[in-house]
Amino acid sequence: MKTKHHDILIPFSTLIIDAIALECAFLFSYWIRFQSQLTNLVPVTEGVPKLESYLFSSLIFIPIWLYTLSSRGMYTTRRNTHISDEFFPIVRVLSLGMLLILSATFFYRDFSFSRVVFVLLWSSAILFVSIGRLITISFEKYLYKKGYELKNVAVVGSTDTAHKIMKMVNEKSSLGFKLCGYFSDENISSDYKNIFCGTIDSLPDFIKQSKVEIIFVALPYQDHPKLIELVQSVEGKNIDIMLVPDLIDLMTSRVRTQEIEGIPFIKIKEIPLTAWNRFLKRIFDFLFSLIVILLTLPIQIIIICAIKINSHGPIYFIQRRISVDGKEFSILKYRSMRIEAEEFSGPVRASSGDSRVTAIGKFLRRTSLDELPQLINVLMGEMSIVGPRPERPFFVEQFKNEIPRYLERHRLKSGLTGWAQVNGMRGDASISERTKYDIYYVENWSIAFDIKIIFKTIYAVIFGKDAY
Repeated sequence: MKTKHHDILIPFSTLIIDAIALECAFLFSYWIRFQSQLTNLVPVTEGVPKLESYLFSSLIFIPIWLYTLSSRGMYTTRRNTHISDEFFPIVRVLSLGMLLILSATFFYRDFSFSRVVFVLLWSSAILFVSIGRLITISFEKYLYKKGYELKNVAVVGSTDTAHKIMKMVNEKSSLGFKLCGYFSDENISSDYKNIFCGTIDSLPDFIKQSKVEIIFVALPYQDHPKLIELVQSVEGKNIDIMLVPDLIDLMTSRVRTQEIEGIPFIKIKEIPLTAWNRFLKRIFDFLFSLIVILLTLPIQIIIICAIKINSHGPIYFIQRRISVDGKEFSILKYRSMRIEAEEFSGPVRASSGDSRVTAIGKFLRRTSLDELPQLINVLMGEMSIVGPRPERPFFVEQFKNEIPRYLERHRLKSGLTGWAQVNGMRGDASISERTKYDIYYVENWSIAFDIKIIFKTIYAVIFGKDAY
């Protein structure tokens, strides 16, 4: 049957591809150092070692790398990762492995190891393993889309989150799940009546019949006693139960514990960035914005000319927005609307087919090129490259009273792009949903997360269809 799966297949194939990639890195590094044109730039002064010596050392060192990869959980099943999620752990783990290898070579003196080769080996290992992981992820998703290696899942709950989970499982086969049943004690969704299998009490019997392996639980907090009963009813069964937290209006998405003088405290809110992390983010923003401004200068000159030719009025659109700690600043954009766009209507959010948008403005907004001047805001320290998108004071006053925890998004600088935008929350997407993504970003910030969002932004700009 197509739904049959073997949890060893993906981890084992990943392990084999990693081993091949690392061996290729050894051979490539040896060739670059001793047989390529690099020898003209960095001459080999102590003779060319035998290739067999490097091949033998690879048999010792590759297992060290594979062990470090395994110890960091990079051979687990169904991680549902993107290559951007894989890259930074690969860099960290292979760097650690290289330190172990350098330590080992101190005791292994049978032949002289080239230090240049170590640098080449480290960088090429990251490259080849990343390519290998891209192949593995593509292969894994291909199997899922064809209906192989799928895990049977059931959804418990009647909340909007439960419906979103079912939609996700049904529409994204590349996640590796097959929806077998939907259980709820009330408010049965008409969209999923065909897979409704009964109340929560009937789930244990269904698990036996359908071989359900994962249960996604999305119950409101008042129904949590049912969760306890559900866990007790499946005791002794090999099954995963995954609970979607419903206390997002009260607690953060990252709950931590801290012990003070023997008393355990649960920290439900903390400052998102330390002073050091603020410094790192600012340096990253400054350098990145400066480089992009220089690289896009020819494009920006063309845009300026196109705006002047297409319609009368200023080139730039300047508007007051709210950023970190509720501070106002003047955001810069290339003008994409008529100059009298809100003369009579007052503040109005952009929508699909907006008649106020100029001809060139449609293209600029579709490609997000109208946002390029905000690199100046980033350079000046008013914005960040990545962060919650800034909103106008008028709408902030409106949303803070309507949307739970809306002001939490102002705990970091506003960004040119954000976690909400790369997850399809652009255009007239729900502000409530955007806010949840923004808060998640605030509470889970890292430089690696910023770089991941930048890569996803490039993809969204090229293939996205929800910007206007």
